[in-house]
Amino acid sequence: MRKAWLMFAVAIVFAAVLTYPYLSLDVADSRLDVRDGVQYAVLVAHIFTAAVALVLGPLQFLPKVRARRRLHRTLGRTYLLAGVLPSALTTIPVALWSGRPVTQIGLTTAAVLWLVTGGLAYRAARRRDFAAHRAWMMRNYALTFLAVTSRVLVPVFLLAQVPFGGVDPGSATSLVPIGQTLGWIVNLVVVEVLLRRGQRPATRSPRRTKRFATRRDASAA
Repeated sequence: MRKAWLMFAVAIVFAAVLTYPYLSLDVADSRLDVRDGVQYAVLVAHIFTAAVALVLGPLQFLPKVRARRRLHRTLGRTYLLAGVLPSALTTIPVALWSGRPVTQIGLTTAAVLWLVTGGLAYRAARRRDFAAHRAWMMRNYALTFLAVTSRVLVPVFLLAQVPFGGVDPGSATSLVPIGQTLGWIVNLVVVEVLLRRGQRPATRSPRRTKRFATRRDASAA
């Protein structure tokens, strides 16, 4: 529960940072190069719908929200239909317009996986397979959280240059595509590890099991 609230707080901060330059709807304020108004409109749609998904995602994992089925269902549908779906669809043209092969391949792959995991999560919920639904939603939000991870990895890469002769600020631009690709891969790996740990049955140590058996036999006698 604490992790979900922490992710929610981080999501709000990053959503504010990501959307702030586009609140004026002025092309001149765009952080990415756009050729015309159409590209800018698609970029803005991508950013704002991604912010919706980023903020609403952690709420799905709060026990109090899950306990209120109608609220959980409403938030989930809003997350998928107003966040993931439009943001993933607009990710593809934004990636292709970048002109960077790594960005084009990395973000397009992430967008497709974003749609697929969202669809599988929805199908599992319709089948009332809530364990599978939760697992697919965790994977889906891992892809959503790319908006955060990709922006954290670039400074990490820059700091990693320090032992090898200092930081080259000019390399930040070339590191962005790498962060965009590694970001969602790292997130999915972390989620898979968490899911596998959750599926691992609890085991007692032999010493503890033997002690328990001795107490049970003593009480039975």
